[in-house]
Amino acid sequence: MTTSESTHDVNNREVDGQVPQSTRAPLPRMERTDPPGYLQRYREREAANTVTPSAESLDLERTESTPLYLRRFRDRISGANALEQRLPLWEGQDLGVTNAYSQITKTKEIVPESEEQIGATLTTQVHIIRHGETQGYSTESGLTPLGSWQVHRRGFDISKGIKQGERIRIVCADTNRARQTAEGIRKGLLDGLTMWDRTAEISEVTAMEEFRNFQVWTPEGLRDVTGAFRLYKKEMEKYQRVAQGDRPTWLVEMDRFWSTQAGGADPITLWIQIPMLNFEPPSATVRRFWAGIQRIMAEYPGERIIVGTHSGPIRVFAISAFGYDPGEPYNTEEVIVRMMSKNSAFIAYRNRVQEVMVPDLDQLPDWWAGLSGRALPTVLRGKE
Repeated sequence: MTTSESTHDVNNREVDGQVPQSTRAPLPRMERTDPPGYLQRYREREAANTVTPSAESLDLERTESTPLYLRRFRDRISGANALEQRLPLWEGQDLGVTNAYSQITKTKEIVPESEEQIGATLTTQVHIIRHGETQGYSTESGLTPLGSWQVHRRGFDISKGIKQGERIRIVCADTNRARQTAEGIRKGLLDGLTMWDRTAEISEVTAMEEFRNFQVWTPEGLRDVTGAFRLYKKEMEKYQRVAQGDRPTWLVEMDRFWSTQAGGADPITLWIQIPMLNFEPPSATVRRFWAGIQRIMAEYPGERIIVGTHSGPIRVFAISAFGYDPGEPYNTEEVIVRMMSKNSAFIAYRNRVQEVMVPDLDQLPDWWAGLSGRALPTVLRGKE
């Protein structure tokens, strides 16, 4: 047997486990008792720099070519930069808050209770609900069969949280789809309470102007944006067929709104983001909703309020509370407003909860104050 054959045979026997353990070469040990080199050098530097350098000593090393990031790093080490202090300072005084709490309040999540919140009690709960699926927006039509099922289901779900003997007030916008939504919710409530063997005082459905959809001005007066659709189509067809000149501003803005809808985009986003002179401003709808909530609370204290209304005002109401756009509500989706005893409210929508101060409507600004003549709306010119 040659040398190469002998080596080959030994290697095969090693693979087969036939070579004794004592004849194998020992493997190197992998554990380490000493720290890696980079860690050892870091520890040496930390041991040598036990004394925090002063701002003066660091400034001696500064030159005009010292990078900005290095200057800021040296400021943090010396404590010379007031922005890097552990506690926020205002004019040299401690505010009594921590950076951890200030970081929490920057998010959209629920923050810890403050001293003002402790002891506050719930006075009224308001459910602001979008109407169910409608037959269309080109006419003042009602709900589809699916929409009727949706609103009944919403009322049934709300009934699960109704307490024995609770009083419930149901209101709506004065449109067919909003009224049918409120009536369907009422039927769902009654069916649910029967199943849970509980009794509650549920009012009939009442329309309230404060909870109407946003309005648009037309030659026939203020109309719901859906109610003005047929007039818009008639006028647009006349201008396109007869070509009698430039279209009026209200027609241009209505065409922009409904063309967005026809193109598959979101016309409510257009209304929120683009100022339109003939459309009711989003801020006015938020003000109306707060006025309606406060009025019904004063007339029926302690009652739960259910509102059937439209997606546009609901969306801007949520935007006003959260400070960002949480998106268009789906059919029968709701925004819950929990009014507290200390002039505050918790607003919940899509797994977000935000505490807001209930606005004092008398203290809100009058944007027409100090104006006269054509700068005023037509309805105010005779009141100067």
